[in-house]
Order: sequence, then structure tokens, then C-alpha cells
Amino acid sequence: MRTNDGRHLIAELSGDPGGRSVFLLHGTPGSRLGPAPRGMVLYQRGMQLIAYDRPGYGESDRLAGRSVADVAQDVLAIADDLGLERFSVVGRSGGAPHALACAALMSDRVDRTAALVTLAPRDAVGLDWFDGMAASNVDAYTSALDDPIAFTKLFTLRSDEIRRDPIRLLNDLRSELPDSDRAVVADAGVRSMLLRNYQEALRMSAWGWIDDALAFSSPWGFDPADIDCPVLLWHGEQDVFSPVGHSRWLAERIPGVTAVLEPAAAHFDALHALPGILTWLTEEL
Repeated sequence: MRTNDGRHLIAELSGDPGGRSVFLLHGTPGSRLGPAPRGMVLYQRGMQLIAYDRPGYGESDRLAGRSVADVAQDVLAIADDLGLERFSVVGRSGGAPHALACAALMSDRVDRTAALVTLAPRDAVGLDWFDGMAASNVDAYTSALDDPIAFTKLFTLRSDEIRRDPIRLLNDLRSELPDSDRAVVADAGVRSMLLRNYQEALRMSAWGWIDDALAFSSPWGFDPADIDCPVLLWHGEQDVFSPVGHSRWLAERIPGVTAVLEPAAAHFDALHALPGILTWLTEEL
């Protein structure tokens, strides 16, 4: 696909071409090869899933200085190219704030939105943004805000290492994973999928990962309170990468939201929740 400003985006379509359309926005870092039901499962459910490499990831061109809100122009470009008038959007982890941006900024096109294990805006009033967050994420987001040049150099080197050996990312996280997350990533199929996803995400450069962190540390460019389509928030209360307090804060501000908070679940449990949420997204309104 080509955007209005001339950038190229790489998208992958799976499922039923004539079914209800859902955009799946991948996590941080991530790519179009991230977690998703198989194409035959989607086809049986009458659903078309559109996953694309967000700017700077995989084969999609970078958008320097992008905000979270900028995702709307890319989703709109893809939807127009595919001739889609209406669609739903789901985002997991780093893709979740971007899904909320689509809901807020494209109310005339988006039917339903789901955000799994999302962050809240960095300037969220009344929220201790770092409360319950793993030390690695605290360090990364603090550096992204306080010294973006040093942060960029550090994550460029880190991405080079992960590109050569994708298992490095899961190994780096191992010491911070709650028991629930350890159980999820211990599955051989899940690990294999995650490694392919991370390798593709960083195959060309580290800019997608870097620009995500900078965007999450800056004003989002929209107000979640402006969302007026049905929204589902899903969050595991044991999450240490995107603490559950972020979804609680959003649930108090998004009109008519449905919040599902799972006491025993953590961050990677969202992979198992995704199929059921896709069903909710494509139900009759």
C-alpha cells in the first residue's frame, strides 16, 4: 500500500475476503507476522483480518516523529485501498493505544474497538504511570523522555543483537516475567511465532521500536474521552509491562467502555484472549 505522503506500508490479509473486516495492530516490537488465529479459522468465522507492519517495522517505511494519532492516516489509507467503508480495530500491547486512536479519530469508519494490555497516555492525570511496571520498561521509557538521543543509540544496538538472535529478547525478559507469562511463552508454538515476529519487526531497522517508545512518551494527539464507538479493554492484573492501572484509568474516561480485568492473567495471556475478542468485534451491533 502507499500512503498519501508517499510511504509504503506492507499488509497481510487472511480469512474471508467477503467477511467482516478487522484491523489487527501488532505490539512493540512486532510485525504483521504477530499473534493471530489461522486463516482457516478466520474464514470459518466469516472474518477478514488485516495485519500490517506499522511504520518503521518490517518492510513498512518509517514515519519520523510520529505520534500515536498518526496511525489513523495509515489505517485509513489501507482501508481505502481495499475499498472498506466500515471495519473494526484491535490492538495488543503497543498496538492498543493505536487502536484507541483509530476509534477516537475515525468514528465514521470504525464499528468497534478492542485494546488488550494497553498503556495509558504518559500525561494521564491522577495515574502513577510507572506503578507496577517492570524495571526494564521504567528505564526505557524514562530514557526515551529524558534523553532520546542516548535512548536511540541504545535501542539501535539492542535491536542489532536481537536481529542476529531473536531469542535474546525473550531471554532478556525472562527474569521479569510473572508465572502466568512464563507458562504462555514456554509453549513451543508460541515461542516460535514470537521469534519470527520479533525477527521480522527488526529486520530492516530499529526505528519502529524506537519511534513507538518516543510516541508513548509524548502527547498521543487525541483524547480517549472522545471515543464514541463500543470499546472493550482487556487486561491481566499481573501484567508488569503495561500495568493494569492504565486500563483502569482509561475505563473511567472512555464512554460506555467494557473493561475485562483478569486477576490471574498477565501480559502474554492476551494471546489466548485474542480469538474471543475477535468474535466480539465482528458480532452484530
